[in-house]
Amino acid sequence: MLGNFGYCNPTRLYFGDNSLKYLNRELKKYGPNILLTYGGGSIKKNGIYDEILQALEMNDKNVIELPGVMSNPTVHKLYEGCALAKEHDIDLILAVGGGSVCDYAKALSVSARCEEDPWDRYYIRQERPNNEIIPVGCILTMVGTGSEMNGGSVITHPEQKLKIGHVFGDDVMPKFSILNPTYTLTVPRYQMVAGFFDIMSHILEQYLSGEDDNTTDYIAEGLMKSLIHSTRIAAKNPEDYEARSNIMWTATWALNTLLSRGKTTDWEVHMIGQAVGAVTDATHGMTLAAVSLPYYRFILKDGLAKFRRFAVNVWDVDPTGKSDEAVAKAGLKALEGWMKEIGVVMHLRELGVEESMYDAIADGTFLLKGGYRQLSREDVIEILKQSM
Repeated sequence: MLGNFGYCNPTRLYFGDNSLKYLNRELKKYGPNILLTYGGGSIKKNGIYDEILQALEMNDKNVIELPGVMSNPTVHKLYEGCALAKEHDIDLILAVGGGSVCDYAKALSVSARCEEDPWDRYYIRQERPNNEIIPVGCILTMVGTGSEMNGGSVITHPEQKLKIGHVFGDDVMPKFSILNPTYTLTVPRYQMVAGFFDIMSHILEQYLSGEDDNTTDYIAEGLMKSLIHSTRIAAKNPEDYEARSNIMWTATWALNTLLSRGKTTDWEVHMIGQAVGAVTDATHGMTLAAVSLPYYRFILKDGLAKFRRFAVNVWDVDPTGKSDEAVAKAGLKALEGWMKEIGVVMHLRELGVEESMYDAIADGTFLLKGGYRQLSREDVIEILKQSM
C-alpha cells in the first residue's frame, strides 16, 4: 500500500542553455546585499563568473564574495561565512557551483543568524531552525547531489572525523535554481563520473527499501534506465549536450523528495560513504561507489524480492529458469558492469582507506532503520573489509 504523505517543493527551476537570463527576474525580489559563494575558481576560467557578475551589477547589487568552498564543506568554512553574512547584512546567498556549494549555502542560510553554535544545534542535535533564514539561489555547474531542489545540507567537522547531513525542509530549499547543462561540460572527468554514481545512489537508497508495488518505484526505475542510457553516452563523449542535459534533469528528480514519498528509504550507503569521506576527504560519489556493491550483497537476501525486481525491470535480466537469488545477483553484476564502464572507483583502497581507519569510519557511521536490515557496528566493519 502506498503510504500517507504530504509533498511540497517551493524551488523554482530554470532549465536550458539560456536559463541564466532568468537571474535578472529573481534578483529583483531581494535586497541589495548578495553573498556570492563558489568553489576553487573554475567559474572564472570558463566565463560563468563574468556573466553572473554582470547580472548582479545590472541590478545594482552589493556583491560580497566568498570563494573557496571545498568539495566536503567544513564547519570552519561555515563559521567564516556566518561572520561575513552578519557583517554585511546579507539579503540573498547566491551559490555557484556543484552540490557542495549548494549544500554550503543552505547550511549558511540557517546558521548566519543562529544564536547558538550551528554545528551543535543543527548537525549534532538535529534540531529545526527557529531563527531567520537567509534565502538561497543556486546556479548549478556540476550535477549529482540534487541539492539545487532540496532542503538538505552536509557539513564535515575534520577534527571530530564526522560528516553529517541535515534535511532542513521546505523553508531552506533554494528559492530558485538555474540549470544550464553547458555549464557542466567543463567539469573534470573524475568529478563528472562521481556525480553520475551519486545520482544512481540517491535513487537506489529510495528504491531498494520497502515491499510495496507503488508508483514511486516505477518512477525510480524509469529514472535509473534514463541515467544508465545517458551516462553511457556521456562517458564516451562528455560534450554530448543531449546526454548531459538528461543527466542533469535526472539528478534533480533523484533527490528533490519526490522518490521518498509514500515509502520507507534506506540511506545506509550514504552513512558509510560519508563516514569514509570524513576520515579521508575523498570525493563523495566515489565513496558511495566503493561501498555500494558490498553493502547490497550483504543485505541482498533481506530484500530479495526488490533486488530481483531491480534486476528484471532496470537491467533486463531474463529470470527464466533462475532462482530469485540468482536473478538478484545478476542485477548487481549488471550494476557492477555499468560502474566499471563509466569509470568510478570500485574499492576503498583507491581512496586511501587503510585497515587502521576501520574503527574511525565505523564510529562515524550512523546506523539507520529504514532499510531491509539494520546494521551493527560489526556489520559496518565487515562491509568495509569487503569494500577494500
